[in-house]
Amino acid sequence: MLMPASGTEHYHNCYPGGYVDHVLRVVEGSLAIKAVWHQFQSNINFTDEELVFAAINHDLGKIGTEEHELYIANDSEWHRKNQGKLFKNNPINSFMTVPDRSLKLLADRGIRVSENEWFGIKLHDGMYDESNKHYYISYDTNSRLRTSLPYILHQADQMAARVEYEMWLSENTTTSKTKTKSNIQTTTALSDSDKADLVSVFNDLFK
Repeated sequence: MLMPASGTEHYHNCYPGGYVDHVLRVVEGSLAIKAVWHQFQSNINFTDEELVFAAINHDLGKIGTEEHELYIANDSEWHRKNQGKLFKNNPINSFMTVPDRSLKLLADRGIRVSENEWFGIKLHDGMYDESNKHYYISYDTNSRLRTSLPYILHQADQMAARVEYEMWLSENTTTSKTKTKSNIQTTTALSDSDKADLVSVFNDLFK
């Protein structure tokens, strides 16, 4: 619930609770983009439930494991100040891509996913992930993706990340004279009011 959506401030939603905010935006964006695809007569061969499930869980791996968070506050002041790396990956966790960890977390809890949901979660990074090329680039009809869900989810995720970057840029352009990279809150500096707001958002999404 308190995870950022990224570890570097100029990426997207690099702040406590940024993960939940990003997921909510992707869910809303996925449904809106699906409506556009439908308008242009795409074959919508998946349900809204499958699309929303994939959107909710596409970045689930960013929470880390049951025992250890994925992102921890960066203890290097130099990296925070000069590179904007406010969080770093927790070195105690084994390396795993976010989509793969998302699917593992679901499997570990006995949560079944449909084939459409699996493709959506696995491929939501689009061509930014080299390993996805086998799915997106095909010269054989039989090996092409048989659902547009991954394309729609990727577009929603990319749009959300861009919007969140623009929000960060606007905020930092207007407050650059009073705000420094080194004083941005991390998970260790949340007020009780901030925590209550995040709990409310989390409960709305997952309960």
